[in-house]
Amino acid sequence: MIRLDNISKQNGQQLLFIEASASLQKGEKIGLVGPNGAGKTTLFRMIIGTEQPDEGQIVTDRGISIGFFSQDVGEMSGHSAVAEVMNGAGSVSDVAAELKELEVAMCDPDQADEMDAIIARFGEVQERFEELGGYALEGKAREVLAGLSFSQDMMDGDVGALSGGWKMRVALARILLMRPDVMLLDEPSNHLDLESLIWLEDFLKTYDGALLMTSHDREFMNRIVNKIIEIDGGSLTSYSGDYEFYEQQRALNEKQQQAQFERQQAMLAKEIKFIERFKARASHATQVQSRVKKLEKIDRVEPPKRRQTLSFDFPPAPRSGDDVVNMKNVHKRYGDRVIYDGLDFMIRRKERCCVMGVNGAGKSTLLKLVTGTTTPDQGTVTLGGSVKMGYFAQHAMELLDGDRTVFEALEDNFPRAGQGSLRAVAGAFGFSGDDVEKKCRVLSGGEKARLVMAIMLFDPPNFLVLDEPTNHLDMATKEMLITALAQYEGTMLFVSHDRHFLAALSNRVLELTPEGIHQYGGGYTEYVARTGHEAPGLHS
Repeated sequence: MIRLDNISKQNGQQLLFIEASASLQKGEKIGLVGPNGAGKTTLFRMIIGTEQPDEGQIVTDRGISIGFFSQDVGEMSGHSAVAEVMNGAGSVSDVAAELKELEVAMCDPDQADEMDAIIARFGEVQERFEELGGYALEGKAREVLAGLSFSQDMMDGDVGALSGGWKMRVALARILLMRPDVMLLDEPSNHLDLESLIWLEDFLKTYDGALLMTSHDREFMNRIVNKIIEIDGGSLTSYSGDYEFYEQQRALNEKQQQAQFERQQAMLAKEIKFIERFKARASHATQVQSRVKKLEKIDRVEPPKRRQTLSFDFPPAPRSGDDVVNMKNVHKRYGDRVIYDGLDFMIRRKERCCVMGVNGAGKSTLLKLVTGTTTPDQGTVTLGGSVKMGYFAQHAMELLDGDRTVFEALEDNFPRAGQGSLRAVAGAFGFSGDDVEKKCRVLSGGEKARLVMAIMLFDPPNFLVLDEPTNHLDMATKEMLITALAQYEGTMLFVSHDRHFLAALSNRVLELTPEGIHQYGGGYTEYVARTGHEAPGLHS
């Protein structure tokens, strides 16, 4: 359906693609992977034609429709979320627009002379609208929005009043409703809660077109894709299978390449030693010449590229008391909406509690009550003895001073720390070399999240409260964080939609329901086994 033939592309000084080739066939569901800045978004733009390759060509089958979802959703306002989604449904929305114009024309007395022609055209357009399933379109649009966790009020309210994250869901719904021949999805799993993520997973599994997507959620990727295309060093390499298979295959390829490289280096060293030893002897001149020529002709094996791996070790945190948080008879409401009505609950030392619950169940409110960023209307929230808390929330990224550099932000928070230790923690969170001189305002979402974490974990707390800590993080940083938190000795309370993160780190689940809190020991994996579903809003 789409073929990339020997494409080359340069952005400024950076060579993104060098004679790279790949293809996307009907029914293929492909995960596009590669380090940040490798050119994933540029590749999408070249496929849809907003950018051109410097060399080579991108061949697209005639007549196919392509839907592209990106993080840059543009302006939306002035009509409902449902209308916005329907407006993007491809040719059916154009037909719907013409149908509306003809309805207006039929009621216009100034066009009475042309009424026969208008009525005839209305009949044709109406028939076409029916063929395209136009009358079922609103129902389908609402179904897709409901799958992405929209309430009826949100569907019918002005789309302009929604936050950036919800607007992204509207943009995603538009592509899903369109059901194009080819879907290009750039990070569709960002900004989704667990229920929406699992719904989207099921939707994409049954989609019969071709799919090319990026995602930092390995579980999501694993369940959908049947092929991986990797961008690395300017080339495109295809692997048949899911993300897990790709990781294993890549590691195996690296191991084999390293062994080949080492064998060749040993052989070269032996040949060079012989040449050096006998080059001055006339009796060995022919042999020496022959070996020199042989060396000149050898194709050199390159060592495998070493990816930068991040690692962070927690300095030991001071020990807290056994009771970390105690909530008694907590009441909380926002306007007429009751969130908690007499909540009792305790967290003890070394527990790693993940909080589950449908949208609006009060997950973030629970974290805010525990951290003191909001207060209960009634009841008490008490922190235990010697508890030192660290709180990661999405709004913390907005509080970074845009005029300060990464290094200055660390210095501002830890004025007594030495330059060496601040540079070490910056490096552990992916800010090496000149990156520490970047102004906070130019940082990407992922970089801001890493900086906030570096600040939070530099002087380690013994109680971590994390609200969606993996949003914006790439897979490498996520893995580093999971590895570091697995070694962490303190207590954790967290909300996450990342199932890999949930399964790796939780040892207790708190499920918020209208009837109160349901508790499960053994963490997220145990919760799924006990309840038979992966998220509270989805029952199997």
